[in-house]
Amino acid sequence: MNFPSFNLLTQSILSGVFIGALYGLIGLGLGLTWGLLRQINLAHFGLVFLSAYLSYHMASVWGVDPLLTLLILPPLFFLIGVAMQWVLARFEITPFNSLLVTFGITVVIESGIQALWTADFRRMETHYNDLKFTIGSLYVPVPELITLVLSVTIALSIWAVMRYTDLGKAMRAMAEDGPIASAFGINQKGLSLILAGLCASLAAVAGICLALTFTLTPSQIFAWVGVVFAAVMLGGLGSALGPLVAGVIIGVSEAITMAVAAPSWAPIVSFSLLIVVLLFLPGRIKA
Repeated sequence: MNFPSFNLLTQSILSGVFIGALYGLIGLGLGLTWGLLRQINLAHFGLVFLSAYLSYHMASVWGVDPLLTLLILPPLFFLIGVAMQWVLARFEITPFNSLLVTFGITVVIESGIQALWTADFRRMETHYNDLKFTIGSLYVPVPELITLVLSVTIALSIWAVMRYTDLGKAMRAMAEDGPIASAFGINQKGLSLILAGLCASLAAVAGICLALTFTLTPSQIFAWVGVVFAAVMLGGLGSALGPLVAGVIIGVSEAITMAVAAPSWAPIVSFSLLIVVLLFLPGRIKA
């Protein structure tokens, strides 16, 4: 084990914050679906990568600015999320069955991506790749900074909506006790469609950020499942800020582990943290 220099350690921590923000952004929509709709929506990962590839295609082939796709893809994915939720509700899919059904949807999405873009590695090449600045000795790439700013802004916005607006209170009441909420006049079906559409829109935003910072290949879809699940469960199901905080903790822990030990040790971190929480703070994770 070699201890890195101070500059390398601080740069690793900063990189961990950036990747952790992406973990949190991906986990935000998954956690809201799981905690409020009681659906384990694995299709969320497929939607993230579908958005990433669409953003890549729009930027690389059509010449659309990647940030402009933030105005195009989320509304489109909102409609996809609404349609998906309508189908799941129409057939009264149980939480366990939702895991199986949405896994199948993810496999279909992966196959579609491979059919359209092949299994080759794809990299979005834009002027944002060359944008960077320094703070002292720290190197700050602009694409990662954009991801961090979007993650924090969206998480705080959703937290405020859930806490201070009638819509957010109605969603929390629906998640707590759906029949009682309906008895008090809350439109449970309508709110479920809105929430599912919102979560799909969050997947679209996360996909754009993923395309900005990572090389894409369809097989990577399932590589993100474990660490994002850990961030969601550590942060708390249905929480707006929890996945972001947990994602940053995991990201920084992984980055420090890679700097101090070896990259092969990094995946152990997230699951070790999850096991510790399950053993000593089982009430922290609420289904």
